[in-house]
Parts: sequence; structure tokens; C-alpha cells
Amino acid sequence: MFQVGFSGLVLVIVLIVYFLSSAIKVLREYERGVVFRLGRLIPVKGPGLVIIWPVIDKLVKVGLRTVTMDVPSQDIITRDNVTVKVNAVVYFRVVEPTKAITEVADYEYATSQISQTTLRSVLGQSALDDLLSKRDELNAELQKIIDEQTEPWGIKVTTVEVKNVDLPVEMQRAIAKQAEAERERRAKVIHAEGEFQAAQKLADAAAIIGSQPTAIQLRFLQTLTEIAAEKNSTTIFPVPIDLIEPFFRKIKKEAE
Repeated sequence: MFQVGFSGLVLVIVLIVYFLSSAIKVLREYERGVVFRLGRLIPVKGPGLVIIWPVIDKLVKVGLRTVTMDVPSQDIITRDNVTVKVNAVVYFRVVEPTKAITEVADYEYATSQISQTTLRSVLGQSALDDLLSKRDELNAELQKIIDEQTEPWGIKVTTVEVKNVDLPVEMQRAIAKQAEAERERRAKVIHAEGEFQAAQKLADAAAIIGSQPTAIQLRFLQTLTEIAAEKNSTTIFPVPIDLIEPFFRKIKKEAE
């Protein structure tokens, strides 16, 4: 009889421990509990200490923190018929736990699938140049479309970032040649602009010297000085008539 009573006590203790472990739940600050009582939804529980009825109630924990999800590489044909592989990363979080559980079977899987299809759809409408140079605009458009589609599930998509764009080898070579040609074009343009500016300055200097005969003589004498300083040799240099004309006038006057 003592053994029967002891076994019954142990059974009661086990049942109490099971009841308490099943009835008492502790939810962290970033967690909420969606509770179904006999299949019917009741108000969300948490955070903190939550007590439910075992067997009658079923609690599903939902995290409210931002989830970082990688979107696998997708084969995309751009608007200009270039095949590329593109992957992305999506940041989202649950804002309405009830909808995240009741409106979709698996909200993370559903968000992943809608992100993949949207990535192929949006980037397939873009040209390759836009895909490479207008990342911010495409990211904003992807975020807006995915967020609109996941909003009925209580999911808020905060950021979508295109990570890598893998180009075929032939396209990489073509882009490299294009970049090289662009650099050569810029170099030629800069050289031509320098020649134009130098010619403009020479034209301005010629106009100034031409308007001042004294300036021509000074420039002539300076050139003679520079030539004489370079080498100890005889240099035949044409002398302008204007430079020696005053001497001719003086000799002519004295002769008269």
C-alpha cells in the first residue's frame, strides 16, 4: 500500500511539473506569442511571463527582429538581351505577428520566393548599363514592390540590395574595351583643349604685340639675347627695317 501511494505521489508530481512547464512561457523582449485556444485566435501574448492552458492552448513564438535573407543567384535576361546572374539580400521584419502566422503558412519562405520572382521581373526590364550604374534606383524599386506584396502578411521589407552581377566573359571583355576607348577619347579631348587654349593665348599675345611696335622691338632684342647665350657661334638673324629705320633717317638728314 505504501508503494502504491508513493507511485501515485510521483505521478502527481510529474503531472504538476508537466503542467507548469507547459503552462508557463517566458517571451523575450523581441518575441511575441500568437495563441490559439481550441483553434480560435486570442490576443497576442508577451513579452515577459505568459501563462497558457496546456492541451487547450497552442502558442507560436514570432520574432520581431530584422531578418537578413540572401536571395539566391537568378539568371536574368536584361532588356538589351544580355544574360547575367544576379543575387541580392533582403532585410525584413514582422510588424504584425497575427498576420504573419494566420495569413501565410511560412512567411520567411514566402518572402524569399516573392523576392526571387520580383528580382527577375524588375531587373529583366532594365538595360545592362542601368543595372551596373543605377543600383540605388533599382534597389528602391525592388524594396517598394516586395514590401507591397508582403504587407498583407504583416511583413515590412526595409531594404533590398543587389549584391553581385556576374557577367559573361565576352561581355566583360567588351566592357573593358569600351572603358579603354572612353579613356583614350577623354585624353584626346583634353589634349585638343590644351592646344586650343595655347593657340588662343598666342593669338592674344600677337594681337597685343602687333598693336605696339615698341613691344616688337623689345621681343626681337630679347630673342637675340637668348640666342647669343646658348652657343658661342655666328648667327644670321633678319633685322626688321623698322628697327634700323631711325638710323637711316639720321644719316640721310646729315647728308643733306
